[in-house]
Amino acid sequence: FPPAVFPLSCAVQGYAWGKVGLESEVAKLVASNDPLAQIQPDQPYAELWMGTHPRGDAVIRDNRIPQKTLGQWIADNPACLGAKVKDAFQGHLPFLFKVLSINTALSIQAHPNKELAAKLHVQFPEHYPDANHKPEMAIALTPFEGLCGFRPVEEIVSFLQSVPELRALIGEVAAEQLERSGSDDPRGVSAALRVCFTRLMKSEKKFFVDQLNMLVKRISQEAAEGKDTSGSNGDLLLRLHSQYPGDIGCFTIYFLNLVRLEPGEAMFLGANEPHAYLHGDCVECMACSDNTVRAGLTSKFIDVLTLCEMLNYTPAPSSSKIFPATQSQLDPSVYLYDPPVPDFAVMRIEIPSSIKLYLVSAVDSASILLVIQGTAVGTSTAAASEMTLRRGSVLFISANESISLHLSSPDGMLLYRACCLL
Repeated sequence: FPPAVFPLSCAVQGYAWGKVGLESEVAKLVASNDPLAQIQPDQPYAELWMGTHPRGDAVIRDNRIPQKTLGQWIADNPACLGAKVKDAFQGHLPFLFKVLSINTALSIQAHPNKELAAKLHVQFPEHYPDANHKPEMAIALTPFEGLCGFRPVEEIVSFLQSVPELRALIGEVAAEQLERSGSDDPRGVSAALRVCFTRLMKSEKKFFVDQLNMLVKRISQEAAEGKDTSGSNGDLLLRLHSQYPGDIGCFTIYFLNLVRLEPGEAMFLGANEPHAYLHGDCVECMACSDNTVRAGLTSKFIDVLTLCEMLNYTPAPSSSKIFPATQSQLDPSVYLYDPPVPDFAVMRIEIPSSIKLYLVSAVDSASILLVIQGTAVGTSTAAASEMTLRRGSVLFISANESISLHLSSPDGMLLYRACCLL
């Protein structure tokens, strides 16, 4: 039998929004796992990709395995996915697991559902490279901030009343329509919200840049005078404007919830949910796709019409965006984040310092295990030899294989494990 459990060396993406040098969690993980890694102090280390994506297929670190990458190995050994996963996802690993280290905001975006993804891919293959949906979940490693989903209407209305520059862009008719829409008519609310957001996103460039400059000037003056600018969401506006001056995305803070996550808290982004990660470090798991519809806070291709058409215009408070983890009945060290899509689930495994031998149990799916804290020696009947696990180690575990961890760190371990629970 070829080894079915083995360590991986994973691709790093240096996107400009990433944290630089050893400020980045991605860089810290890479450096801890590989003492020979050269971390450049002025380079961004934005994403670590753990999976089989062609732009970052993980390299197998086991010289007894002839295949170079995880993608090649799975193609030659599809049974490793588990029978159900192999059939459901045509012999491919259905998820991509990542670590993100965010210094400046990512674009305002949403991911299409399967139906829309297939359509966009046929029409504009250069912008929408595949026909899959892309639900994703982010779990904070450090305090994390993002914009996610439409705010409750009363919050948006309050901004429309205290931010005249926003009201000017949306126009009096649309603003009043939203102010009059009643909570007893959710479809009317969504329709009014759609009109307001679309008016904002489609406003004439010269007009919105003038309004944005006026707003930034006003808030900067108020802040300098020591006034409270929270009624205009002043701090966040100035921060985003300094990162993306003159960008329409700066105004979306008046429509979208600001969600703050503490380490271990998660948000799940289903299809058509508008979002933008702002700052912090997280592990992220997503369906295998690159389909992103963008509309601001970016220099990339933006597709405002598609975005405004597809969004889910259901207002909800920011607290509702935090996705809960459930503690396992069978193993109190395991917390499961199981989103409402079949493509992936994530486990957070917190092994207390009192436990010196821990079994990473078998699941009926291929999985990828990432060590965030702690050290151990791992043994498995399916591994060629024992493996040293330390901060930054990444292991591939074939379906129905388990690993015994012999812990050597005084303060326990923290692991994240991505898999597919059909």
